[in-house]
Formats: sequence, C-alpha cells, structure tokens
Amino acid sequence: MKKYTLVFLVLFGLNAFSQIQKGFVMDENGKPIENATITNPKSNTHSHSDETGNFSIDKSNVGDVLNISALGHKKTDYIITNSEISVLMESDSFKLEEVVIQSKISAINVISKIDLETTPVNSSQEILRKVPGLFIGQHAGGGKAEQIFLRGFDIDHGTDIAINVDGMPVNMVSHAHGQGYADLHFVIPETVDKIDFGKGTYYASKGDFATAGYVDFGTKEKLDFSSIGVEVGQFNTFRTVGLFDLLGNNKKQSAYIATEYILTDGPFDSPQNFNRINLFGKYSFVLEDNSRFSIIASRFTSKWDASGQVPQRLVDAGTISRFGSVDDTEGGVTSRSNFNVSFRKPIDENTFLKANTFYSNYKFELFSNFTFFLEDPINGDQIKQKEDRNLYGINAELNKNINKESVDLLFQLGFGVRNDATTDTELSHTLNRSTTLEAIKLGDIDESNVFSYLNTEIRLGKWLINPAVRLDYFKFGYQDKLAVNYKTQTESQVKVSPKLNFVYSQNNDLQFYLKTGTGFHSNDARVVIANNGEEILPTAIGTDVGTIWKPFPRLIINSALWYLYLQQEFVYVGDAGVVEPSGETRRAGFDLGIRYQLSDYFFFNFDANYTHARSINEPSGQNYIPLAPGFTSTGGLSFQNWKKFSGGLRYRYMNDRPANEDNSIVAKGYFITDFNVNYTFKKIVFGVSVENLFNSEWNETQFATESRLKNETASVEEIHFTPGTPFFLKIGVIYKF
Repeated sequence: MKKYTLVFLVLFGLNAFSQIQKGFVMDENGKPIENATITNPKSNTHSHSDETGNFSIDKSNVGDVLNISALGHKKTDYIITNSEISVLMESDSFKLEEVVIQSKISAINVISKIDLETTPVNSSQEILRKVPGLFIGQHAGGGKAEQIFLRGFDIDHGTDIAINVDGMPVNMVSHAHGQGYADLHFVIPETVDKIDFGKGTYYASKGDFATAGYVDFGTKEKLDFSSIGVEVGQFNTFRTVGLFDLLGNNKKQSAYIATEYILTDGPFDSPQNFNRINLFGKYSFVLEDNSRFSIIASRFTSKWDASGQVPQRLVDAGTISRFGSVDDTEGGVTSRSNFNVSFRKPIDENTFLKANTFYSNYKFELFSNFTFFLEDPINGDQIKQKEDRNLYGINAELNKNINKESVDLLFQLGFGVRNDATTDTELSHTLNRSTTLEAIKLGDIDESNVFSYLNTEIRLGKWLINPAVRLDYFKFGYQDKLAVNYKTQTESQVKVSPKLNFVYSQNNDLQFYLKTGTGFHSNDARVVIANNGEEILPTAIGTDVGTIWKPFPRLIINSALWYLYLQQEFVYVGDAGVVEPSGETRRAGFDLGIRYQLSDYFFFNFDANYTHARSINEPSGQNYIPLAPGFTSTGGLSFQNWKKFSGGLRYRYMNDRPANEDNSIVAKGYFITDFNVNYTFKKIVFGVSVENLFNSEWNETQFATESRLKNETASVEEIHFTPGTPFFLKIGVIYKF
C-alpha cells in the first residue's frame, strides 16, 4: 500500500509541476502592461506579458512566488493562490536595469520603449524621430507629409518605409504626389502609447513599402488622466490640445476623446497661414471570455500656404533672404477621416485571433512650382496635384503556440485585403491656384492588394529560428479620363517574399541575430499601366547581422552590420512633381545605439548610422544615389521627475551628401540642437522648449533642380532648398485632472 501511495504522490507531483498558469498584469488605472517580465525562480521559468497584459508561465504551481518587473513600475512579488493571476503594479521611476532583452525577432523595440519613457513626444514630427536613424524634413509649409531618410534612402514621403497606426495603413499607393505618400499628421502625439519598428525586409506581416523598414504606432487604450494644454511661440504659433477620459476607473471599459488645434505662420517672409484640426476618439471594452474590442474614429483637416524651395543663386546674390520665395502661391489643403475596429479573441490557452477592419476617406490638393519659368516662360510652371480616395481593408492573424518538452513552436497565419479607389487623380499645369492651363494627367485608380503570410518561430534552447513566407497579389486598374475612348486598363501580379531569421540569446543581457529576407515596394498604377505591367513589384533583398548587449545593469548597446539590394530605385523628379523608376542599387552600412542611465533621473542616448549607397549599373563617379545620407547621428541628455523637473538637450546631425548622380552638386549637412524643460506644480505642468537652440543656419530639405527665373535666358541646375527653422521658442502649460 505504501508503495502505491508513493507512486501516486510522485505522479501527482509531476503533473502539478507541469502546470501552466495564466495571468494578467495591469497598472493602477487598470491599463494592461505590455512586456512585463514574469519569473518563477523555483522552476527557473519566465514569461512576458503581451499587448493586452496577458501571460502564461509553465512549471508553476499554487504556492510558488512569481517575480514581476516592468519598465516604469515597482517590482512585485506575487504568490500563486489559484489558476487565475491578476497582478496590479504601482508606477515608479524608470529604471534601465529592469530592461530584459527578450528572445524574439523584434527585441530591438525595447529601444523605442526606453526613448518614449525618457523623452516623451510632443509634436507630430517627433513621433517618427523616435525610430533610431530616421530623419525627416518638411518642405511645403508644414501641411505636406515629411520627407523621410533611413538607411541611406531618400524615402521621399514613404516609398520605402511601411507606416501603420493601430493596424491601419498610412502609406497611400498611387498617390497624386508620390508613391507611398505617408501623412502622419492625423496622429495626436499625446495619444501615442507604443512604437514598434524594424529595419529591413525581414518581417512576414509587413508587405508593401517595407524595404528600408517599417514603423507601427499604437494609441493608448486608456488615459491615466484628463488634461488640457496650451502652447504659444514665435512666428504666431499657437497649439491647444485636450484629452478627456470618459469612463473613469472602469476595469472592463475605457473611452476617451482627444482634440488638437494648431496655428502658425512659420519663419518665412510670406506667412504660412497654417492651421490643423484633429479629432480622435477611442472606445475599448473587455468581454467575459477576455476578448478585447476597440473602436476608433478620427477626423483631420489641414490648410496652408508655402514659399516653396528657394534657389541658392538668389540668396547668394542677396535678391531674397533664406526665408523668401520666388512663388509664394504654393500650398494646399488635405483631410482624412478614419474608422477602425479591432478585435482580439482567445480561443484556448495557446491560441488567439486578432483582427482589425478599417475605412478612410482622404482628400488632397497641393500646388507646387519647382522650376519657376522653365517650361512656361509666360505663366510659370505651377502644378496642381489632387485626389479623392476611399481606402478599405481588413487584417487578421491567428496565433498558435505549441509547447513540447524541448521545443516551443509559434505559428502566425495572417490574411488581409486592401483596396484603394481614387476619383479624378489629377496632375495639371495651373496659374495662381485658380486657372487650369493644361490637364497633364487625369483618371480614376482602383488598386487591390490581397495577401497572406505564415510566420513560424521555433525555439530550441537558446536559439530562435524564424522561417516565414509572404504571398501578395496586386491588381492595378486605371481609367484615363484624358483618353479619347473610354477604357479601364488593368494589370496584375503575384509576389512571393521568403524570410529566414536566427536569434541566439546567451542570457537576458546578450543577444545575437542574423536576419535575411526579401521584400518589395509597389509601383504607381499609372506607371504600371504605361509599362504594360513590367516592373510592378521590384524586389528588395536584405540581411542584418547584429547584437543587443547589456554589459552593465544601466547600459544597453545595440549594433548591426547590414546590406540591402534594390531591384529598382525610385527617384523624385522635381520639374514634373512625380517619382520615376531608376535602376538597381545596393546599400551597406553600420548602426550603433547606446542607452545609458546616469542616475535614477538622468539618461543618455546616442545613435550613429553609416551607409554606403551606390547605383549598380552606372560607372564609378556617376553612380551616387541623390540625397542618400552617408552618416547621421542623434543623441542627448534627458531627465525625468528630478525635483519636479523634466526635460532634455538633444542633437541631430546629417553629413553632406550628393544631390545628383556625379556628386557635382552637394546637399549641405547640419547639426541642430533642441532643448526643453518642464516643471510640475501639483496638477499643472509648465513647459519651455527651444528648437535650434544655437540658431544654426541649415537647410531642412534640398534638391538638385534645373530651374529658370523670369528674367533669365538660360536655365540653371543647382541646389534648391527649404530653410530649416531658426531659433524657435515656445512656452506652454498643461492642466491635469
């Protein structure tokens, strides 16, 4: 009898030891905490909470003590008393020693979490600058989407970077101004909760435009508090923003609305007359089976005037100032209305489904004059680009974990559809914004993308192996309304994009990775039709070899060597206001990032990025890629909650770079320093910020453009630039309630 009793107890103990415990981690306001680290020291197992705060940890039993840590929260010990674990974590000062380098393909995202905690965003421009190595430039009065630079790419407005917000695409295919145009100005920066980014072509869930990389933004599920803020500054600048919590401390439901209104004239001789209105609302709730559901609705409108790009010869001659203009009738108006529904449903303890469906109505009208009187010596070369777009889509992903004794498997099966339908997409030669002199292009575009992907993660001890494949189908339709006879022209193509990534995690403080994969950027539907379906989806092939290292508790270093081949480069052509295909290119480079916590309140960050970018089929000396940055760097010191003060001093640097293929015209680099400081008194925050602290003279955007002034007999090709902001002081106050 004793023998049987002993066998029973042993079997029972083995069964208990193999139990999987499920739990949920949240803060004092009931908000889920993502990427919390849950450790069971008794069984030497650990886990991490997902985006909804949920986790599961194996080999854990009733009576075991779990150690739980998360960035910006106090460490917590939790004694397991039943199978459902609910952990409440208190807020605390940010501590870099609590960062755990997770064994996953996107482990580098810990950098964006650190940067958001230590230097919160306070403008729509700073949202993108949170991606290490990414630079932006504005060259059309503040209302146009920013020009983007990353990994030796002049991405124009989004040709080689995929941008999403809450699962909704931002890039516009076959846009009136340029392929992949990504206007993020509908995002209110105070609503941003997390930034997920990745460089390269290695991610199965990322498709069109994800060649240099991708950036996904997530908005807050719930507000910690309501607030109203007002900011005023030089150049007749005014901004007010309000965030209002609607349901209070409700554990199952949350709702809030956010508003933003901006006015500014900018530093230009001709005022920008810029204004922007943003409205945003989000409602989320949790069902009985722990399914999560959210609804987002937003509306954005913007209107502005612009001074255009200034020819260097006029400034050198003293004819106009750096902030002057040749044609100040440039400018535009744009709007976007969004509706997005997201759903996440657990199927069992190892399986869940997440999906979102979205709709956007988008309008855009832009007036530009790049070449002045080159093409039309009488009326000038002003062009109008206009479109009215409806964007529909759905994304769905099934996640399945399979836990074996020595192997853990994760399968992600994704599916999605996107359709863009535009009416009267237009490129016209105009005069004074009011008279159409010539219709250059006019037509309706209907473009569909159906995709699926299978992403697999295989965990073998310290190794994570990630084979994946993505399948895309595109159909392009164009009705040319300038053609004599009615005809809808169509082309289609299928693209297969395999990926294979390896991660080796020596421990929670050291990780090595090798990433490989192919990606693509689609071509404009009008170009696809004109080329009879050739070069529809040019391929990009990339590889990264890198490491994330935490040599000391308060120091994180990330580095990578990388290479990227692109089958077809897109080049911006200023005189036509369009993006045209070019030849094959290759880029290789090195990324280095450092995050260091000097004390409980002071932080240091540094990023340096070097790229060698060349065209493949051109002779040496004629193979430079225009405007491709060779070396960039950002860094600074910041402090949080130090005697009620927060703020920082930050710099960004871009070196000189070729503006044309033979490097005979050079775009000048710059070094700019920004500063801000905030003081909190009870529920009121007072703030001062200064852009370009040392009043450096710099060019925010530059192009090698051939132009002719009205009194010139011959054209001149030289640098045309948009001047960077001079010393710019703003003060603000925020009331929290």
